[in-house]
Amino acid sequence: MTDFEVRAVGRVESPLTDPATAPKQGDEGAPETTIVFDPSVADALVSLGVGDDVMVLTWLDRARRDVLAVHPRGDGSRPLTGVFSTRSPHRPNPIGLHRVTIVARDGLRVRVRDLEAVDGTPVLDVKPVLGEVGER
Repeated sequence: MTDFEVRAVGRVESPLTDPATAPKQGDEGAPETTIVFDPSVADALVSLGVGDDVMVLTWLDRARRDVLAVHPRGDGSRPLTGVFSTRSPHRPNPIGLHRVTIVARDGLRVRVRDLEAVDGTPVLDVKPVLGEVGER
């Protein structure tokens, strides 16, 4: 295996502070949240606008990395399932994937809807949600 080095491009500012009580997915009651980007990536934000749907990749820094199988959604009545078939935060590389909508922008601060990451979570990257083939 090969090791990789990544760096955070921003951090989440959220009223959510406890992973155990945070929504499992953003559309399950996540509050509006702010991503605060590092000044070194300011030029990467130029084309982001209010109303854009984007994918935010986070580093789930409080997750366990030694978990390979879980009961989906923490429900012990469901069969044990390999983490690559679940959205569990606990996995060998705890990368979070979140589809969010931008609701406001102010310089390096981007307010989004449907981000269930807890306060302080490192943001690794942002990518656009792709439209139909002819719209790309």
